[in-house]
Amino acid sequence: MPRYLPESAPATPQNTPAIVLVNLGTPAAPTAAALRRYLAEFLGDPRVVEIPRLIWWPILHGIILNLRPKKSAAKYATVWMPEGSPLRVHTERQTKLLRGLLGERGHQVQVTYAMRYGTPALPAVLNELKAAGHQRILILPLYPQYAASTTATVVDVAARWLQRTRNQPEMRFVRDYHRDAAYLDALAASVRRHWQQVGPLGDNDRLLMSFHGLPERSRQLGDPYYDECLTSGQALAERLGLRAEQYQICFQSRFGKAQWLQPYTTATLEKWAHAGIARVDVICPGFAADCLETLEEIALEGRDDFLAAGGKSYHYIPALNEDPAWIEALAQLAERHLAGWL
Repeated sequence: MPRYLPESAPATPQNTPAIVLVNLGTPAAPTAAALRRYLAEFLGDPRVVEIPRLIWWPILHGIILNLRPKKSAAKYATVWMPEGSPLRVHTERQTKLLRGLLGERGHQVQVTYAMRYGTPALPAVLNELKAAGHQRILILPLYPQYAASTTATVVDVAARWLQRTRNQPEMRFVRDYHRDAAYLDALAASVRRHWQQVGPLGDNDRLLMSFHGLPERSRQLGDPYYDECLTSGQALAERLGLRAEQYQICFQSRFGKAQWLQPYTTATLEKWAHAGIARVDVICPGFAADCLETLEEIALEGRDDFLAAGGKSYHYIPALNEDPAWIEALAQLAERHLAGWL
């Protein structure tokens, strides 16, 4: 294999910078075959599963990829939209809205998106931007809180692409925005809108902030994700004027038998229901767009767990998705990181 990617015919260099929004990824369809391809790429990333390959590979290819795709496909089918996967649909819409807002502000910026796993793959998107003559590229992962298994994997892929590129463009990365004021304000506004519709929290009600989980070992090894989730959650609670007993920061999507970040979302919902908590409102601050983990695991499974344990009322507060305040926050974030390029 050649050391460097083939260079296309020289394009006219453009002063216009490009922004690439990067989300986790999605299968192409809610089918077992599509899930098998997606999970093989996702769970095959050594940043995602840090078990030595010699041990992990037989488990992944001999067990997980034979059993999990069919079950996951059934779950995806419950949330699939007419236009496709919710995560992809919302990411596409965010891209168009951000492009439009930056254009209204007089910025000549190309805005596109890529997926870390699945399509459109980040290397392919970078190839297209380079072929079009873009010499300055901002990579903006849509993960508010940094983790080695999310943001760092995006940097890894971009770095490998740069290593194979003879004539490299300039490239910048957004590491995180877990304490960004506009992002937190958008979250707080979404909760307040929800409370305007269903009423404020009563003495026997709670707000649960559910973040995606990680193995506890990653925290012990120095991953800052847990602390950044706490920072975001506490800042959101302060904006909402909540007392300590009115909310809880939890972690969802546990995989395997190892200990993961705690407290667990499902266990907390069941504990609250058994303790007589009547109503729970749930928000997922770490997800920029609704996806399987929010729409199926939290909105559906979480509701069933809480009500089955004796809870009375359960509400899922949607991700920011196309919320104008969120698009404004993205625009501000992009403008700061494009300083000197615009």
